[in-house]
Amino acid sequence: MRSTTLMKKYHKTSTKRNIFHGNPVKLKRSHLLPQDLLQAAIASLVDGILILTTEGQIIHENEFARRLCEQLIPSSEPGIKLPHEVWRVCQSLIDSREMFPGTNICIESELLISPSVKLKIRGRWLELNNDSDKLLLVSLEDSYKSSQNIAIADIQRYGLTKREAEVWLLRRASFSYQEIANRLYISINTVKKHLKNIYAKQQEMAYS
Repeated sequence: MRSTTLMKKYHKTSTKRNIFHGNPVKLKRSHLLPQDLLQAAIASLVDGILILTTEGQIIHENEFARRLCEQLIPSSEPGIKLPHEVWRVCQSLIDSREMFPGTNICIESELLISPSVKLKIRGRWLELNNDSDKLLLVSLEDSYKSSQNIAIADIQRYGLTKREAEVWLLRRASFSYQEIANRLYISINTVKKHLKNIYAKQQEMAYS
């Protein structure tokens, strides 16, 4: 079995030539096959992932995509596995290839499932080495959840106060100034003041 040599616990002996010395450590290659790693990566994604044929047959789906599809399919149509909203995006993508051959196009659509779930559907071609295999790659993203994850990262990154964090979470969820004020029982001017402080912290970090 081939191995890769990693220079570990090294120290620099020449700053001009970047020469390193140390004891080599042999690392064994993983026994996992590339397809196993790919499936594991797809399964762990936060977004839903679907791989489809041009006839609408599902080749692969991760757990989040399966749950979203079940949620979108009406109870009156139990035999359907692919929601109409998702298939419409796929059909638009198929039509676009006929109109714009050779162009890599991404079709996007948004669907409001509930007041707390806004689904973004993206469809693109999955390019394979074998041109005869034409597959569609569809991603399903909970826009509100993604915005919340970004907001939480911003809170930690910019060191926001508790009140600033509350305002920023709502703002990232597309709440208006008035809606934020009503939710937090503060005035609109106070909302604007907190947002001004947040933007100032962002600018300070950007130029630091």
